[in-house]
Amino acid sequence: MYKLAIFDLDGTLLNTLGDLAAAGNHALKQMGKPCHAEESYKLFVGNGIPNLIHRILPEGHSDEEHQHCYELFAAYYSEHKSDRTVSYDGINALLERLNAEGVICVVNTNKAHDFSKELLTSCFGNNISDLIGYGAGFPAKPAPDAALELCRRHGADIREAIYIGDSNVDMQTAAAAGLDSCAVLWGFRSKEELSACSPKFMVNSAEELYSVIRGIE
Repeated sequence: MYKLAIFDLDGTLLNTLGDLAAAGNHALKQMGKPCHAEESYKLFVGNGIPNLIHRILPEGHSDEEHQHCYELFAAYYSEHKSDRTVSYDGINALLERLNAEGVICVVNTNKAHDFSKELLTSCFGNNISDLIGYGAGFPAKPAPDAALELCRRHGADIREAIYIGDSNVDMQTAAAAGLDSCAVLWGFRSKEELSACSPKFMVNSAEELYSVIRGIE
């Protein structure tokens, strides 16, 4: 049974793929560059927007092109980040249940901190107690600094916390922090990728995740 549940955001709590792909392809169209299928964005996300921009631009792009694409992406995404974004099945009920039972739910994401804060507030209200996103003063995942800071802030020993995510980056973050990890199989990355990281738990549903967090066999 865990005291603190540290969640990734994109692909774990929220399905943000459609809005991320729309913003990326908008930026590429504005620059006259080839666009990508929405499904391809599953492999582009996870390491923050600067890395996403690097991956969607053609190989050999200049620093100036990267910056221009980043600005176009950020401006569009700021206005359209909630157009298609929804929480995954059972997540709202899971967070409400955990909060009612005294489990502290927090988020550590490589998504920009301000974008993340707006989405968490609109989608989950007060059911997320804390957030550290990209640009909030900590290294990006898989560096463990933000995860460990969340443990410190909420008085949780690493044995009392679990890291929950949908990608290899999340599993690597958990390992670097010395935290138990739980891979969710409804997100952006494959079961094969997640299995290769040897998470302590793998779950197919929010109900299964509840059982893991609460220590129910």
